[in-house]
Amino acid sequence: MLIVTGATGLLGNTLLRQALSQGRKAAALVRPSSPRQPLDGLDCRRIEADLVESDLVSLVAGASTVIHCAARVGIGRADMAAFRKDNALATARLAAACRVSGVRLVHVSTVDTLVWGTREAPGAGDPAPPHALDTAYAASKREAEEAVLAEAGRGLDAVIVHPGFLLGPWDWKPSSGRLMLAACRGPMSIAPPGGNDFCHAGDVAAAILTAARSAPSGSRHVLSGEALTYAEAFRRMRRVAGRGGPVLTAPPALVMAAGRAGDLLGRLTGREPELNSASAAVSCLPHHFSSAKAVRDLGYAPRPATEAFRDAWTWFRDRGYA
Repeated sequence: MLIVTGATGLLGNTLLRQALSQGRKAAALVRPSSPRQPLDGLDCRRIEADLVESDLVSLVAGASTVIHCAARVGIGRADMAAFRKDNALATARLAAACRVSGVRLVHVSTVDTLVWGTREAPGAGDPAPPHALDTAYAASKREAEEAVLAEAGRGLDAVIVHPGFLLGPWDWKPSSGRLMLAACRGPMSIAPPGGNDFCHAGDVAAAILTAARSAPSGSRHVLSGEALTYAEAFRRMRRVAGRGGPVLTAPPALVMAAGRAGDLLGRLTGREPELNSASAAVSCLPHHFSSAKAVRDLGYAPRPATEAFRDAWTWFRDRGYA
């Protein structure tokens, strides 16, 4: 049996649906407070547990593979203790449970833990040391990887994957789809000056399922997508959404000033906003990676970003998000 953590999120839900469509027996490991709608109608077992509090050894016993998608995600520097708990500690406990039970673990990390590259010279997948641009998310995901590697040193059968910027159907929250919804709102859009690799969640899920079956233990795989500036991405997003109007690129100084204003607002309200100095700094830089290894070894076949934008927008529109 396959167990998917974070099965109500974009990637976890996509993975679960693909596995079930292939006739695999699968279970969704979710928090008791997780919404029920993403799993409605799916022929799978729902396991309610807290990865920090529950007895995970008994929960994973009998499974063949656990794909660990669950994570706290955010681009900022606040709430580091919460990020460490939900990402690093939860992963360490799950990895230990999988080792004890003899279960393969596919840990879904992020490209944010790797050395960044440009469109002309994309990152090759080398792990990055802690650095000044680290967000709480990136730092805690790096610690989570270290926990997986420590258990691998004790005998855990583990693979680590690093997805890029995901878009597609089944983004219930929504999560990364918020960027597209914001880009398509209003008569025009203002994009930050950086760039990212945009990939279809369905393609990434297919590659992860292949990794779960056949990737060598101890291997890492980057699952990125089409390299675009944010302005290029916003123009395509607005086109598939049928939105006219210009897309302007904000000067880096203006983006950074807005990020500092977000920090001030966070100090006043006690809640860090999405636009803060950390997210502003990241959005001003290129953020590109090569998936050549995953293409070669996993048959990863990322489709053009426009297809991810179109499928995501159709899903959002049909369900009343847009």
